[in-house]
Amino acid sequence: MTTPPFAADAPHAIHQPFWRELRLGDHLFALFVLVLASAAFARYRLFMDGYEQAILAGAAPGLIALGWFWKPIRLFFPVTGAIALAGIGLYDGDLGRGQTAFWLKYALASQSAAMWMCVCFYLATVMYWLGLWRRSATAELIASGLTWAAAGAAAVWFFVRWYESYLIGSDIGHVPVSNLYEVFILFCLITSLMYLYYQDRFATRRMGAFVLLVISAAVGFILWYTFDRQAHEIQPLIPALQSWWMKIHVPANFVGYGSFALAAMLGVAQLLVARGVLSSRLPSHDLLGEVMYRAIAVGFLFFTIATILGAMWAADAWGGYWSWDPKETWALIVWLNYAAWLHVRLVKGWRGDVLAWWAVVGLLVTTFAFIGVNMFLSGLHSYGKL
Repeated sequence: MTTPPFAADAPHAIHQPFWRELRLGDHLFALFVLVLASAAFARYRLFMDGYEQAILAGAAPGLIALGWFWKPIRLFFPVTGAIALAGIGLYDGDLGRGQTAFWLKYALASQSAAMWMCVCFYLATVMYWLGLWRRSATAELIASGLTWAAAGAAAVWFFVRWYESYLIGSDIGHVPVSNLYEVFILFCLITSLMYLYYQDRFATRRMGAFVLLVISAAVGFILWYTFDRQAHEIQPLIPALQSWWMKIHVPANFVGYGSFALAAMLGVAQLLVARGVLSSRLPSHDLLGEVMYRAIAVGFLFFTIATILGAMWAADAWGGYWSWDPKETWALIVWLNYAAWLHVRLVKGWRGDVLAWWAVVGLLVTTFAFIGVNMFLSGLHSYGKL
């Protein structure tokens, strides 16, 4: 009998302490990250406030731990970081070069990188579906490479846009997580990297056809928001967002959103498998359920952290931790929804279609909490309207 890919994570499995499993390559990677972080601090510290410097200091050990845990990141972040630094260097302190320098205009300026991200995600979606339908390992391999390329373009966009905002003015500069355009690209980056991890961990690319659909939907919104609303233009932060809390609250939230979206699409795949649709092409029903559970568990952890950070931000900005603002209320509804999902799975032992349907409906609830509240309800968070 074949051992399921997740059997190694069973409670009875015995693992050595992680520090005993580290090898020379792990230590060299850690040294490489620390050298890069020190160089970044030395060169760009004048562009960063104290909180951003603290984030850089915390990001270095975080990246080291992630690289130890998931080895492909060891190549992904150095390569994307080097490309982003090349783009930043081409500006030579002049934002106008983004329209005149060839490599900036067509590849490395933030808007160019965002467009490459969109193209690669759409192509990856097509190739994942082609690979699923034709059972083509080659198409799936190409799709995986395109997804890595799209995630890389999103990472380049993030760092280059951050730098571009400071070229406009030191009082304008900010981490690019301040509006719907920026956070939707962040969503695409986080969701795609999470999917690539699970693809690698469970040794199957067959989930990509469904997960990339939700990313492609986000890409469609980005394109509409860019061309219809000119949302790609960097704007000064409104007073409500001029806080260092934004720099940690928003990314934590979007790890949650990305996880919940990924889980919902796997729920759709699981429901199809349960009904014999694509069951010979997709991973097994149990494997899809296992990955869905893990994604929701990770998302719930980060969404909990984000909610706590949001309450602390509210206390700092408005003098109270909780005011039953519509955004806060719906965030609580999302939290309770996934808390109940995890409870019935872990404590009650529920499995199967009911949890898959729950994950799909949960994404609709989460989407309304993120976008619908801003569109239809007014409150302290009404600055995020479309």
